[in-house]
Amino acid sequence: MNLAIRHMTLEDVPIVHEIDTLSFSLPWPERSFRFELTENPVARNWVAESGGRIAAMLVLWLIVDEAHIATIATHPDFRRQGIGERLMIAALLSARAEGAAHVFLEVRAGNASALALYKKYGFVVAGVRLRYYKDNNEDAILMNLEDLNGLEAA
Repeated sequence: MNLAIRHMTLEDVPIVHEIDTLSFSLPWPERSFRFELTENPVARNWVAESGGRIAAMLVLWLIVDEAHIATIATHPDFRRQGIGERLMIAALLSARAEGAAHVFLEVRAGNASALALYKKYGFVVAGVRLRYYKDNNEDAILMNLEDLNGLEAA
């Protein structure tokens, strides 16, 4: 598969928002992606393209030595192909190059595929935010990866 991973642009926002809407019951407003691109200095915004289409997106916040995966999603047409995984690894390697030592994220307790992906790369459960997701009161699992040094490209 020919996959291009690059920084998100303002022109990407409509499809990025579409991916978010297709992926989550509580999607970000389109203006939030615009904010991340134009006003948030800690944001690192990424997309993965396949066949000329944006297949996945990721927003990561880099604060001092800590990376936080704010959101990541793959378009339904491209799921189960490893695209989100490759995008995540590329974003984390870039964050590491900028000084990130560890990373954290929240994930829905019922999102088994995401939990499995994060565990594959050494993320561990650090806690639970009870009833975090307001659409159905699902818990958020907090996960950490304490050492980015062992991370390799996918």
